[in-house]
Amino acid sequence: ITQTSKNSSNPFLLLLLHHIFLFLFSFFHSSHHIEILSSLFLSPAMVVAMDKRSNVKGDPGAGGDRKKEEGFDPSAQPPFKIGDIRAAIPKHCWVKSPLRSMSYVVRDICAVAALAAAAVYFDSWFLWPLYWAAQGTLFWAIFVLGHDCGHGSFSDIPLLNSVVGHILHSFILVPYHGWRISHRTHHQNHGHVENDESWVPLPEKVYKNLPHSTRMLRYTVPLPMLAYPLYLCYRSPGKEGSHFNPYSSLFAPSERKLIATSTTCWSIMFVTLIALSFIFGPISVLKVYGVPYIIFVMWLDAVTYLHHHGHDEKLPWYRGKEWSYLRGGLTTIDRDYGIFNNIHHDIGTHVIHHLFPQIPHYHLVDATKAAKHVLGRYYREPQTSGAIPIHLVESLVASIKKDHYVSDSGDIVFYETDPDLYVYASDKSKIN
Repeated sequence: ITQTSKNSSNPFLLLLLHHIFLFLFSFFHSSHHIEILSSLFLSPAMVVAMDKRSNVKGDPGAGGDRKKEEGFDPSAQPPFKIGDIRAAIPKHCWVKSPLRSMSYVVRDICAVAALAAAAVYFDSWFLWPLYWAAQGTLFWAIFVLGHDCGHGSFSDIPLLNSVVGHILHSFILVPYHGWRISHRTHHQNHGHVENDESWVPLPEKVYKNLPHSTRMLRYTVPLPMLAYPLYLCYRSPGKEGSHFNPYSSLFAPSERKLIATSTTCWSIMFVTLIALSFIFGPISVLKVYGVPYIIFVMWLDAVTYLHHHGHDEKLPWYRGKEWSYLRGGLTTIDRDYGIFNNIHHDIGTHVIHHLFPQIPHYHLVDATKAAKHVLGRYYREPQTSGAIPIHLVESLVASIKKDHYVSDSGDIVFYETDPDLYVYASDKSKIN
């Protein structure tokens, strides 16, 4: 990868500087955004000490008062069935077009290649951060298309889904079948305390048996937003297994060959990156691929977390007879990601996707609009975002600060808060 000298008067650079200045001015002009940044970069103990307005102790009475005020209990049995929702969705929303799906793949791959070529050509330390943010976002978009392959919403052709899914996910170091099978478990058990797979709440006993260092890693932003590679290797606390091991408890014996295939594809990509590091140097590979990969991981962790956490109203988790596929699916949350909605294939339109994962991403908006009148108040209209979804940073930080564990007993439970978690961070004598 060669270095090229640049002309500082390049009009492209001046235009970028102009837009960045306008964005930073509008961002920092708001004290609300400064408060968000404070939550991200101050020490946990300082955050708790400064946060006088939020309910950091997770007072369950707040949710109860709100429910009484509004006359709506989100944990109540819905007055409709899943068939009622299905019937409201137009027929065209169920139609999968392999050509249309492939067009998104071509679009994203071309964009990834063009961005990488431009970054290498200009090789400017001013442009690299912009490249990292943009390319990491496109890696995330590629993941979403592979995600559609895993659900079978990409096409009705299993072989096409498998081939495209392996290519896309292996490129971003995701073991396709290992992820696909565990993600299927997540959808089949969404909202279930013990059986769910993705960002599942910890029962109080499991939480309190964790070393304090593990708790801090899990509940201190931005560390949880870097957890995905560890999850692929070890799953979540309280669960065992690896997405790479064909003999993991995650998989049935009949699925072992599929897991071996995906792990092999992942290994080929990993070895390719090592080879490129020897050819072009590790710093070059880090700049072109490594940092965008980290941005992708942060996108994935943040988006998947926000689809199941961080709503203003406390939402239930279920066990035993209280759980059903419908009730669990209704605890998911739609999000508006501003200009990124189209870039990452409307992944924020999540409620209908969770209930009917076979619907292609390009029909989710229409399907949601058609189903809203059936869902009623069980559908939570997402807060409208500006171009950049800054408001979701606040939701993310606030939730991680207070949504720590659920009760060991009860078939309908809500998140509770460890009021001493961040206090312990400044008092080593209390750390277990």
